Amino acid sequence: MVVRERFHGDLKALREKLVEIGSLTEKSINKSFQALTEKDVEAALAVIDEDYKVDRLEEEINDLAILLIAKQQPVAVDLRRVIVAIKIASDIERMADFAVNIAKSTIRIGKEPLIKPLEHITQMHKLATEMLSLSLKSYYEEDIILAKKVAEMDDQVDSLYGETIIELLNLAKEKQEALPQITQLLFITRYLERFADHATNIAESVFYLVKGKRYDLNE
Repeated sequence: MVVRERFHGDLKALREKLVEIGSLTEKSINKSFQALTEKDVEAALAVIDEDYKVDRLEEEINDLAILLIAKQQPVAVDLRRVIVAIKIASDIERMADFAVNIAKSTIRIGKEPLIKPLEHITQMHKLATEMLSLSLKSYYEEDIILAKKVAEMDDQVDSLYGETIIELLNLAKEKQEALPQITQLLFITRYLERFADHATNIAESVFYLVKGKRYDLNE
């Protein structure tokens, strides 16, 4: 009984670390996007400087998960909980990297006035951050209905991504002098699309956790 209680205590610690890494990444993507809209290079540098916190937490999650498997030898759903924690931590760390990439693009754009309003890109950011929050909630609650909603939101992001790419490429033909900035905006659009994909990966992990089999929600 004591061993079992310790195992569940460690599982709880694992979940709490995932809460923390998810919160840090959500703050990171919001800070980087705010830096972009406000052309705030200092804020963008801060996002880059703070990325080590996410990397450190991912390492702690992996170490704890490996220790749990080695010492407790969990089976069935308990083993899936540990494996899923490792996978989700990896997805979240990649999402934080995309926040850093947006910050780097913001620095490259600098104080230069934006070539166009960021309407579609702003919508993509809003959806992507909502997807992160919802995917983590679906994990905490082991709720596949919420996980399915995340996948549906990804379709909206993909649609906005396609529209934005076409718009920016057309703009590049008209205003070649703005090509360096347009290139960075194309990168940012891609980073947000990939950010949303990783949120969908988390939703797929929830399906695996609950159902015990893999589902491709990106189809």
